[in-house]
This record gives sequence, C-alpha cells and structure tokens, in this order.
Amino acid sequence: MMSFAQWGNALYSGDKSYAVVPKRKVFVSLAAAVIVVGLMLAAAIGFNRSIEFTGGAQFDVTNVSDQSEAKASDIVTGTGLVPNAKVTRVGTNGVRIQTESLDSDQTAQVRDALVSAYGVDASDVQSSTIGPSWGKSVTTKALQSLVIFMALIAVLMTVYFRSWTMAAAALLALVHDIAVTFAVFVITQVEVSPATVIGFLTILGYSLYDTVVVFDKVRELTRDVYDQKRFTFAEFVNLAVNQTMVRSINTSVVALLPVGAILIIGSLLLGTGTLTDISLALFVGMIAGTYSSIFIASPLLVMLQERMKKTREHDGIVAKDRQARAADSSQGTPAPVKVAPVVAGRRLSNAHQPKRKKTQR
Repeated sequence: MMSFAQWGNALYSGDKSYAVVPKRKVFVSLAAAVIVVGLMLAAAIGFNRSIEFTGGAQFDVTNVSDQSEAKASDIVTGTGLVPNAKVTRVGTNGVRIQTESLDSDQTAQVRDALVSAYGVDASDVQSSTIGPSWGKSVTTKALQSLVIFMALIAVLMTVYFRSWTMAAAALLALVHDIAVTFAVFVITQVEVSPATVIGFLTILGYSLYDTVVVFDKVRELTRDVYDQKRFTFAEFVNLAVNQTMVRSINTSVVALLPVGAILIIGSLLLGTGTLTDISLALFVGMIAGTYSSIFIASPLLVMLQERMKKTREHDGIVAKDRQARAADSSQGTPAPVKVAPVVAGRRLSNAHQPKRKKTQR
C-alpha cells in the first residue's frame, strides 16, 4: 500500500489517475440536482433568520443558575405581552431571549419580569430593540454584496485567464457551494445572522482560490493543446485535476481543523448561537468548495470548451490519429496522458561543484 506522498507523486506524474473529467456528466448532473434541492428547501422551509433580519426585542440575562429554555420562554410569555419567544443559551451562565417588537414600556415590563424570576441584579439584564426597517436594510445589503462579488469575480477571472469559459465554470461552481450551504442551514435551522453572511462571502473566496489553483494548472497544460494531435483538451484537464488533488486536500484539511474546533467549542461549550452561525457556514462551505473545484468546475470547463468549434475539430483529429495508430500494430495502445515521473534529487560531489574564479589584483 502506497503512502500519501507516493500517492501524490503517482497522481502528479500520471502513473495513477482518477476519471473525474471522463465522468463529467455524472458530476455536473449531481451538482445541478443539489442546486435545485437547495433552492427548493430555502423556498419551502425558509431560513431561521436572526433578529437583525426580522427586527424585534432582545434580552440578554447573565449570572443565571438555570439555563433552561423552557423557563426563560415561560417567564417572557407569562407577561402576556408576547405569544412566544426564541431562547438560546449563551456561555455557561447566560440566556438570550428574542421576541417580536416591543415599545419602551413593554420592554421595561419584560426586563423586570426576568430580574424577578431569575433573582439577578438589574444590571445583569440587558435589552435592545432592532426595527424591521434596519433588518430589511441588512437583507438588501447582503444580497447586494453577493451580486457585486459575483460580478467582480466574473470580470477578474475572464481577464486573468483570458477565457470566459473558465470564469463561467468557476461561477457555476460557486453557485453549487452556496446551494449546499443554504441547504445545511435550512435543514439544521441554525440561525442566519450578519456573521453568517460574512461566512458566505469568505467561503466563496476560499472556493474561488481552490478553483484558480486548478485552472492555473489547466492553463499550463493546455497552452499548446491545439498544436499536437495525441491528446484531447479533456484529457489534459483531467491530468491537471489529478495533479492538484493532493494540494486541494491538504489545504482543506489545514483550514478545516481550526474552523471545526471553533464550531465544536461554539456549539457545545459556549451554547448554540455563539460562533455557530459563522463557523458552520465556513465548515460546510470549505468542504463544498474543495469538492466543487475538483468535481464541478473542471468538468464544467470541459463541457463549455467542447461546445467550441475549434475544440470539436481538434478532438476529431485526435480520434483519427488514434485510429491510425491502432491500425498499425507496431504503435500499440495509445499512451496515457502523463508527465515525467517525479524523481528525488541528490547532491553531487564536491568535484562537480562550480569552481570560484580567482580574481586578479
């Protein structure tokens, strides 16, 4: 059984290869299904939006001995001012209660009820109110930031790679990452807050970075693809995906370790709602971004490129050349796409080292 390093060297040299691009229709179809399901879940069930988006009143109570959600909900609804309340634990001795909008007198009544029921000082109960107009503004700004981000990325990718197909494939892969993250938040009903939006934008940047790494290798291998007739564009792209696979996995593992630690600490130790919104978005988005850069962006690039006349004609030339080689028994089976094997270097003896020239004075 080969080690991880040997596996990576085998992938880079072409001695070992996974058929990612040849199975592009399967991966792209699965991605399309995930996007449809994610959007349908978001429309049918909806997100658990935080108070910053919906507006309302929030009460933070600290130094409590009982963090029971039922107790906090009963205290607030017992005032008769609100029909229900959303309660979350904060840290090891606090609770956060969110209700619909209240005026100043109603806010004071709820605060007094919490002080009396929990037996804490008045300074241990903090209240704040967010109007619905502010929440609507946050939602609008979040959507605007996402649209601006996608537009800038489309322009930058097109200019950098000088290829609109690479830009389109990268953007479609980002849509997959967003859909996956949306679906997870809808299913788990984790609260979506402004911090979650920051997480969304962060994972888009991370996913894009991973895709750029793969596409840089694609551009390197396909620079003169039309000047030869032994291999197709799709075969070179598949080689590029395999060559960058180990790097993508290593980068993802290193990034997921601290994010996973934050997610676990925020969920189990600090209470639900604390750091969970942004850490869950980062954790899910990084995994989805790594997957999409390998199994979605590159297959999509090939599918878009094969719609071009130049690529179709070149594929036909390669197919005819292979038929001619197959007819000639001396040529044998066409060689797979590969580069020179990776060989470890060694230091030469001192006799082979460059000699310093003597300077004349």
